[in-house]
Parts: sequence; structure tokens; C-alpha cells
Amino acid sequence: MNEIYLASKSPRRLELLQQMGVACKMLMLREDGARMRDVDESPLPSENPFIYVERMAKMKTQIGLLRVKQRAMTPMPLLGADTTVVHNGTILGKPTSAADAARMLRKLSGTTHEVLTSVAVTNGSQMLHDTCVTRVRFRDLNDDEIKKYIASGEPMGKAGSYAIQGLGAIFVERIEGSYSGVMGLPIYETAILLSRFGIKTV
Repeated sequence: MNEIYLASKSPRRLELLQQMGVACKMLMLREDGARMRDVDESPLPSENPFIYVERMAKMKTQIGLLRVKQRAMTPMPLLGADTTVVHNGTILGKPTSAADAARMLRKLSGTTHEVLTSVAVTNGSQMLHDTCVTRVRFRDLNDDEIKKYIASGEPMGKAGSYAIQGLGAIFVERIEGSYSGVMGLPIYETAILLSRFGIKTV
């Protein structure tokens, strides 16, 4: 069976896995909202961004596996992933407000930042993971552009307050690394991990 569980509600990750020829059943982890979160995405004090993004991916995978067992679902490999934006060593998470999104976008304007995406896969008895690092260069942004972009609603819920697969692409001058990694799932690294669990990709 060439099918896995995806411990994420991200439509981008689902689309990328389907592009790879992998069928998915999504496990909707609670990451925000009024109910208690399944995953606390707060970085630990002085936590290294690389360690943070790996910890998040592993945690989502472990919680996803717990949900599968609690619901007595059919055992299959399970994938969890996390993406974070790092600017000058500082983690830029999802914006909490329009003002917070504007603050992040001003930081990214005319500079190069890193997008870290970590992927973890488990079959219940072992877990393997890998992390992709991509450097992204933004052109200079003016206040009017930032205001209009925030008004589009796209920055909300996005690490670093932008989506490279959406309108945010107009800000990107160049990238060094994985485009799909910036979207939320590095295809090359993911395919290798899934192959270790017998999942074939196209």
C-alpha cells in the first residue's frame, strides 16, 4: 500500500505528496484556536532554530502516531513536518496580528533569510528525519506593498508572514536551495525518507 498518514492540515504539503505519487490520509492536529493545542509551537529559551524545527517535526509525528493508536486506525507510515523562517539567527514564526506581519516583512525586506523545513517519518517502531535549509533573498519592500499584501490575508498563518507559492513570490529575488522546502515539504529529502519505509514515489 503506497499510502501514509500526514500529521498536518497544510494543503500545500498534501499537494506536494500527491505530486510525488503518495496517497495521504490527513490527521488534523490542533495547532491553534480556542481548544487546547496538540502542539505548543513556542521556541524554548535560546533554542537553536535548527533544533527547534526538528523538535517540532518530531513532536507532530509523535502526536500523530498517538492519535492513530487511540483511534485504532490501520497502521501505516506517518509523516510530520515543520517549517520556520530564520532572520539573523532569530525565528520568525506565524504572525499574531497584522502589525506583527508588517514587522516581520520589514525585517525581511532587502535581506537574505533562511527557511528551515524538517520532515520526520515513523512506522511506529522507528523514526527517521531530515532537515532542508534554503536561503531566500527578498527585494526591497515599501510600506504600501506591505500594507496591501497583509490586506490580502495571505501572510496570516504563514511562518515569516509570506507564502512563496502565492502572492508573496513577487517579493522573492532569488533562492538557493529547495523551492518545495520553502512551501513546506522538501520533495527530494521527503522521497528518500519515505523510501526507507517502503513508500514509492514517482
